[in-house]
Amino acid sequence: MTASNQESDVVIRMEDVGVRRGSAHLVRSVSWTVELDERWVVLGPNGAGKTTLLQLAAAQLHPSSGRAEVLGERLGSVDVFELRPRIGLTSAALAARIPGEETVLDVVVSAGYAVLGRWREDYDRLDTGRARHLLYQLAIQGLADRRFGTLSEGERKRVQIARALMTDPELLLLDEPAAGLDLAGREQLVARLSALAADPEAPTMVLVTHHVEEIPPGITHALLLRDGQVVAAGLLPDVLTPALLSVTFGMPLTVDRHAGRYSARALL
Repeated sequence: MTASNQESDVVIRMEDVGVRRGSAHLVRSVSWTVELDERWVVLGPNGAGKTTLLQLAAAQLHPSSGRAEVLGERLGSVDVFELRPRIGLTSAALAARIPGEETVLDVVVSAGYAVLGRWREDYDRLDTGRARHLLYQLAIQGLADRRFGTLSEGERKRVQIARALMTDPELLLLDEPAAGLDLAGREQLVARLSALAADPEAPTMVLVTHHVEEIPPGITHALLLRDGQVVAAGLLPDVLTPALLSVTFGMPLTVDRHAGRYSARALL
């Protein structure tokens, strides 16, 4: 592979990146590279800097120091309004802005215009056909005419993922997609994310979570964060070890793996 091809395979590149808010360092000295077709999970306790890192990757935030590139474009020297449509994002903050009276189909299809809440946009059959296909892939095609505000939390999560995929993004960022779900909802979502991770046509994926139990089979790499700094990054089996997770969460942990799923508990 030539150097130019190697460069084109890099989706996210962060070199010694820091983000400050006043005197607080949200992330510091983070170096991280995500390549084409990789599926990453970002793990860490509350306040570790996970959401800040995802905001950088989503071109929603610029670094205070260091260099950050997304899809070959350097943050700070690119028009983010041209870059953001190439990135699919789900987050609690985004979900809170979706009008409750909006139909599920409109929530998904309106992503093509980068708006929340359908107004006077004109969608053709290709647009609505793609939106319905994405709902089908996520096993929620029967919700197309339902109001977003009437959905369960698990249904809302899957609608958001369909919306994030509507523009056929090159990068998919999922910020705690299983947060607030009950056991059944979590397992249904993990199964759908696993199918997405296994799809060779799916975009490069980065998933943020607090819990190893929420990591779907098909995730290939992991980044561990604590206090805004990288504890470890690399292939999933090399990173999800008792020693590294114990450092990340600040307590002795044991880690088990069964049928491609991980679990962790305190070592008593």
